[in-house]
Amino acid sequence: MQKILVVDDEADIRRAFRRNLEGPELQVVEAGDGTEAIRVIAQEQPDLVCMDIRMGGTNGLQTLRKLRELNPKLLIIMMTAYGTTQTAIEAMKLGAYDYILKPFEVPKLKALIEAGLKAARDMKQVVSYQPLLDKEDYAEGIVGKSEPMQQVFKLIGQVSQSDATVLITGESGTGKELVARAIYHHSARAGQPFMAINCAAIPEQLLESELFGHEKGAFTGANDRRIGKFEQCDKGTIFLDEIGDMPLSTQTKILRVLQNGEFQRVGGNQTIAIDVRVIAATNKEPERQVAEKKFREDLYYRLNVVRIHLPPLRERREDIAVLVDYFLQKSGKVKGIAPAAAALLQKHTWPGNVRELENVMQRAIVVARGDRILLEDLPADVREPKPVHLPAGQVENTVDSAVATLFALAKRDPKFKIILAVERELITRALQETDGNQVQAAKLLGITRATLRKRIEKFGIERRLEVT
Repeated sequence: MQKILVVDDEADIRRAFRRNLEGPELQVVEAGDGTEAIRVIAQEQPDLVCMDIRMGGTNGLQTLRKLRELNPKLLIIMMTAYGTTQTAIEAMKLGAYDYILKPFEVPKLKALIEAGLKAARDMKQVVSYQPLLDKEDYAEGIVGKSEPMQQVFKLIGQVSQSDATVLITGESGTGKELVARAIYHHSARAGQPFMAINCAAIPEQLLESELFGHEKGAFTGANDRRIGKFEQCDKGTIFLDEIGDMPLSTQTKILRVLQNGEFQRVGGNQTIAIDVRVIAATNKEPERQVAEKKFREDLYYRLNVVRIHLPPLRERREDIAVLVDYFLQKSGKVKGIAPAAAALLQKHTWPGNVRELENVMQRAIVVARGDRILLEDLPADVREPKPVHLPAGQVENTVDSAVATLFALAKRDPKFKIILAVERELITRALQETDGNQVQAAKLLGITRATLRKRIEKFGIERRLEVT
C-alpha cells in the first residue's frame, strides 16, 4: 500500500483528500502545518506529499526547502489558491514535482496523484539486474541467463559507475525502462530525482513545454510560467522513452542540453544551466531514422555514447523458462506449471516480448484452479495462434527497414558480408522456429532439405532436435 501526506491548515481540505483518494491501495495521513509535516514524514515515510503553500506556522515554501534538504527524492505536490502569483513558480524552482490550484477538479487531482505515485515507485523500487530466484523479494528484476542478457548485465554494471549518456534500443516489451531504472539505481545519482518521460505519449506541441517549461504568454493557454522536467530533475537522471518519436525541433534543444548543460524555456530568453544525466530509449532503428532525416545525426551520436540493445524474447528462448519461474515465484499463488503448458510457452513467438509473457502468466495465475498452471489456463491465442495477415505495404516496409540496417552495418564494418550474414540468420531462425526439424525448416525457407543441410555445414550451425 502506498501512502500520501496531506499538509494543510484547513481540515475540510484534508477530509476531501481522504474522501476522494483513500482506498485499499492508498492511505492518506494528515498534518496541519509544516512543522507537524516534518515530524509525520519521519514517522510515516509517505510516498508523496501534497502541501498547501499558504498556511499558518511554517509555510509551504519554507517546509519545501527543508524537505528537499532532508530527502531530494521525496515528491511534493504544492497546492495553491493563488495560481497566478510567483509563489507556485517559486515552488517548482525549489524542486516541487508539480502544483495544483484550489478548488480542485477531482479527476485532475487523481491523475496528478497517480502520476506522482508512479514516479515515486520508480525512484524507490531498486531494479536488480541479476535477480536470484531463491530470494524472497521478486518486486523488480531484469531476468535472463542467456548470453545476450549477460552482456546487457555487464554493460549496466559498467555504465552505472559513470555519467555517460546511454541509448537503449529494442522492440516494445523488452524491458527498456527497467534497464534505465537499473542504471539509475546503481549510479552515484541514486539519491537524486529520476524522471521518466514518454515522448510518444505527449502531443508534439506540448512536449517541449513538458521538458523545458515555458514562460507566461509563450503560446495560447500559457497563462503562467511553468518549470519543465529537466529543471525539476537537476542533479538527477531523466529517462526519455521512445525518443525516436521526438519532433526535430525538440531534438535541437535536447542536443544543446547534452552539449552545454543548458537550455531556455519556451518563449524565454534566460539561459538555465542544469546537471542532468540523460538515458534515452527507442523501439525504432536510429540509424535508419538518421538516414531518412527523421532524427538528427549529431543528436544520435551524442546519445549513442553507450549503446545497450535488448534482444527480443524469440532470440533468447532459453530465458523463457527462467522468466516463467520468476513470474510464478513473484506471484506466490501458484507453485508450478504443467510440462505441456511450459512447452507451449517455449514455442510461442512472443511478438510482445517479455511484457506479453508477463501478461499471459498473470492471466494464467488468476484462472488456474489448482496449484499448477495447465494447458487450458493459457489464453486461446497462445494455445492456437492465428496466422498473421500483414497490412498491404507492411512487408515491404519491414524489408526496407532491415535492408537499411544491414547497409549501415556494412558501411561501418568493411568485413561485414551482408548476403552471408542474412543467409546464416535465416537458416538459424528457421531451425529455431521448427525446433530443429530440417524438413519443416526447408519448407519454411522454400529450399530442399539437401540444400539446407549444405548450408548448415557451411555455416557450422548446430543441429538441434533433428527429426527425420
